[in-house]
Amino acid sequence: MFGPTDLKKNVIVQIDGTPFKVIEYSQKVMGRGGSIVNVKLKNLVSGAVIPKTFKGQEKIEPAEVSSQNVQYLYNDGTDYFFMNPVSFEQFQVASELVGDYAGFLKDGDDSMSLQFFDGRVINVEMPKNIYLEVKYTETAVKGDTSSSVQKDATLETGLVIKVPAFIKTGDIVSVDTETKAYRERKK
Repeated sequence: MFGPTDLKKNVIVQIDGTPFKVIEYSQKVMGRGGSIVNVKLKNLVSGAVIPKTFKGQEKIEPAEVSSQNVQYLYNDGTDYFFMNPVSFEQFQVASELVGDYAGFLKDGDDSMSLQFFDGRVINVEMPKNIYLEVKYTETAVKGDTSSSVQKDATLETGLVIKVPAFIKTGDIVSVDTETKAYRERKK
């Protein structure tokens, strides 16, 4: 069992038999050593985000969640298909569950994992950063190559992000999977 202060961002807990992931966490210390923990929880079955407050010595049940590393195969327009590269078992995942991560998926990529609760897929986990090739971006105007000037770049997955002016078509760039922000050019 967890106490409220054991909660941290990305911890998965179970409330009334449903798994929730902590997406925001803040703690207020009250007088006489008590504390209140405010969290935002994402329901890993429905996707709904709810605020919740836990007090002092409340007990919170950890969720029995397992993870499997998977390889992305393809999508058919409505669902995404992944495969466990060891067992070759395939998993069909609804596009709502993949969500914004769809812009980072490329055929054959095996940097992600699926989380399971009660035998069903409840979450797609991507690495914090992912490298993708720039398929198209406008050429910088000579002399306008500072890193403060931003322009659009279309990546190999179709995702469009803002990049510094010195990035050119064919460069490999690191992108933050949470914010879709450019991080760096691969050396």
